[in-house]
Amino acid sequence: MRIRDILRRKGDAVVTVPPGSTVRELLAVLAEHNVGAVVVSADGATITGIATERDVVRRLHEHGAELLDRPVSDIMTAEVRSCAPGDLVQDLRRTMTEHRFRHMPVVEDGRLAGIVSIGDVVKSAIDALESEREHLVDYIQNVQ
Repeated sequence: MRIRDILRRKGDAVVTVPPGSTVRELLAVLAEHNVGAVVVSADGATITGIATERDVVRRLHEHGAELLDRPVSDIMTAEVRSCAPGDLVQDLRRTMTEHRFRHMPVVEDGRLAGIVSIGDVVKSAIDALESEREHLVDYIQNVQ
């Protein structure tokens, strides 16, 4: 299975915020869209960084409430790993597990094409196993 298969099912919409947004605004966007991460982008197409709930929690512990009025660019991860629609889901699962992150932007032709979460990856694995099980049951029933 490829990343494009996940995007085909879930869609390619990506929640973004500009780097100058405040952490308070970031939190509102995370809550409004019920997501754990947003891509930081000045134009909605290129990636400046990624900001996650974890980023907020870790920095809030360090800086206290004044963090809420600081720009997202102060807390985002600037070196963002990305994948392509043609990449294998099993490779993405391995990368996410090894590097301990839960969201990866999908980039095609230098432009943001989607985002995949670890939940999307797990769901695709479960769906593949279920499909395989159905095929095996069908095969066994037709052999007898």
